[in-house]
Amino acid sequence: MENIKLTSGQLLRLLLLLLVAQAASAQKKETPRVVNMLFSSDAHYGLTRAFRGDTGVTGHSVNATMIAQMNTMPGIILPADSGVNSGTRVGAVDYVVQTGDIANRMEAGVQIAAASWAQFEQDYLHGLKLRGHDSKRAQVLVTPGNHDISNAIGYGKPMTPATDPTAMVKIYNLMLKPKQPLTNETYNYHTQKVDYSRNIGGVHFMFLTLWPDSAQRIWMQADLDTVSATTPVIIFTHDQPTCEAKHFTNPVAPFTMTQENKFENLTEERYKEGLVATANGGNTAIEQRGWVAFLKRHPNIKAYFHGNSNYNEFYTYKGPDDDVDLKVFRVDSPMKGKYSAKDETKLSFQLISLDPDKQILTVRECLWDTEPLLKSQKISFGATATVSLKVN
Repeated sequence: MENIKLTSGQLLRLLLLLLVAQAASAQKKETPRVVNMLFSSDAHYGLTRAFRGDTGVTGHSVNATMIAQMNTMPGIILPADSGVNSGTRVGAVDYVVQTGDIANRMEAGVQIAAASWAQFEQDYLHGLKLRGHDSKRAQVLVTPGNHDISNAIGYGKPMTPATDPTAMVKIYNLMLKPKQPLTNETYNYHTQKVDYSRNIGGVHFMFLTLWPDSAQRIWMQADLDTVSATTPVIIFTHDQPTCEAKHFTNPVAPFTMTQENKFENLTEERYKEGLVATANGGNTAIEQRGWVAFLKRHPNIKAYFHGNSNYNEFYTYKGPDDDVDLKVFRVDSPMKGKYSAKDETKLSFQLISLDPDKQILTVRECLWDTEPLLKSQKISFGATATVSLKVN
C-alpha cells in the first residue's frame, strides 16, 4: 500500500479536527451544572401592610421590592454550610417558582383579581432580570392558591364581584399553553386544573393545583407513569401536606358554600370527617391516609414544597399514623407571613440548589429585609437544609 504523505497544513487541520472531536465528547460527559431556583408563595396582591417605615404599603410595592432583591442573587456568596455550591457565588438562576394566592380574595376593600394579575405580571414576568445557565430569562413557574380559586368559583362570604377567574385563566394559559387559550367566559375549574410537570436535572418536578386530593392523584399517577420509578420526584403546590378541612368540598347536597358550613369547595374530593369545617385547620386524617397510601406506592417522591400557612420551615411529614417520611419545605409570604407580617426582618424566600450529578438538593432561607431602613441592604442567609434525592 502506498504511503500517504500529509503536508504540515493538512496535519494541522487533522489535529484541530481531533481536538474538536475530543471536546465534543467531553462535553457530552460533562457533569450537569447545578440548577438554581428561587421559591416564594402567597404574593397576595390587593392587600397592604406596614413596610419599611410606612403603613398601608401595597402588595404591588412589597412584591416589587422583593423581586429587586431577587435580582441581586447571582452575585451573592453562599454560606460555608456544606450544601450544594457552598462558599461560592450563586451565579445563574434558572427558575422562579410561585405557589399561588397571586390575587387576594375579593372581599370588602380588595381589588379585583384582574388588577392583581396585572401587577403580578409587571413584577414577576417583567421585573425579574435573572438569567439561567442557558443565558435565557429565568422561567417563572406558577401554581394557584386557594384565594385564586375562590375568586374563580365563588366563596361563602360576599365578594365584589362575585367571581373573577382572571388569575386562574392566566396561570393556566401561562403554564399549560393550550392551543386555544382559555378565557374568563370559557374557564371551568372542575375540568381545567393547573397541573403540569417538568424534567429538570434528572429530577421530575410536579406542579399541582392546591393539594394532592383523590382527584389530583389520578392526574399524578398518569404523569408518574411517564417516568422511571428510580427518577426522583419533587412536588410544588399551595397547601401543606395536611391540607385544611375547609378547603375540601361540602359533603352535604347540594354541596354549597356557606358562612355556616365554612367549606370552600376547592378540591374535588368531599370532606369525610363531618358536616361542618372548622375555620383553622381541622381534622383531615381520613383524607391524608389516601395521600399517604399514594406516597407509599411512589417512594421516589422525595420532597414537597408549599405555602398557604407561611413561614420558613424545613420539616418532615409523617402522616396521621406516623408511617411515612417526606421532606417538606414551607416558604414565607411577602404579605401574610405568620411572623414576617409583624416583623419584616423575618421576610424571606428560598434558594433551591440542585446538584444533578450527586442527586442532592440544598434549600436555603434568603432573608431579604433584615435592615428595613437601609435601601442598599444585601440578602443574608438563615436556615439551610440538604437532602438526598437518591431512590433506594
